[in-house]
Amino acid sequence: MDNVRKIDPVVPNRELIEEASRIINGGGTVAFPTETVYGLGANALDDEACKKIYEVKGRQQDNPIIVHINDFEQLESVTQGLSGKMREKFERVWPGPLTVVLKKRNIGLVPTAGLETVAVRMPAHRVPQELIRRSGKPIAAPSANKSGRPSPVYASEVLEDLGQKVDLILDGGASSFGVESTVMMFKGDEIVILRPGAFSAEDIKKIFELRVTISGDTPETPVSPGMKYRHYAPEKELFLARSEEKAIEACREGNVLFIGSSELADKVGTESVVLGSRKDLYNVARNLFPSFRKLDRSRYSAGIIESFEEKGIGLAIMNRIAKATGGREVK
Repeated sequence: MDNVRKIDPVVPNRELIEEASRIINGGGTVAFPTETVYGLGANALDDEACKKIYEVKGRQQDNPIIVHINDFEQLESVTQGLSGKMREKFERVWPGPLTVVLKKRNIGLVPTAGLETVAVRMPAHRVPQELIRRSGKPIAAPSANKSGRPSPVYASEVLEDLGQKVDLILDGGASSFGVESTVMMFKGDEIVILRPGAFSAEDIKKIFELRVTISGDTPETPVSPGMKYRHYAPEKELFLARSEEKAIEACREGNVLFIGSSELADKVGTESVVLGSRKDLYNVARNLFPSFRKLDRSRYSAGIIESFEEKGIGLAIMNRIAKATGGREVK
């Protein structure tokens, strides 16, 4: 654990930020907390440094990486920018868990997977904000996990997946949302959500005053993370139960671990990992990825997870469950 350092998420230690920024500017990798999940960062302007992200994670080369920026000046430096009206909209939502795909400029082939676009966001967490500011560079950072595994909500999960392959892991405690940012792009007079996330489709529609659609595509050439490959998955098999009845029946018939709400956990008759109440889906989201890791550590060979309403952050929850289960459902 000699590559792990505790850091205050509200008032980050200046010496630790200095150490991390030297690593970034030297072409190394730093894992750090954000308000969504932990990210694995490298200098977004250095293709050789970004290659290390792919190597450390075992990530597919055609899967682009989100670039984290600190202000609108940096946005203009790596993209062709936003119109005045749209910039005003983003000034309302940034910093925050919303990523936008724009035409790129002055950025290499590796973090963009050779595309003409780049996914960018401005994180609402003091650690990456200070790291970007001190290093003077935009930072490319996907989730700090082994590719395909559940995204890390805690630094201990980063260490579990990546170990000493990362030059430095900044431990700022638990991430707030527990699911990644929402990724959107403009298409004509509408917004297409490429990956549901912590920023809800309802809020996007209200703020941007445009039609919002959800992409159901699995493209050969993804323009955003989370579109093409199986993600977020435990090593053990996980099955979705679309109803209470199916969850109860499956749990009583098989030697399985139940993952779900407090409302259903008492009814299934088997050991459970409680995500929280259906009345608080933000809490469910925070506990979702850690629950997949608990399944892997359990004595059970498989898990059953319940379905949640696909509204607000529930849309992101169900998107992650669909990816984690690989479409497997209780019959």
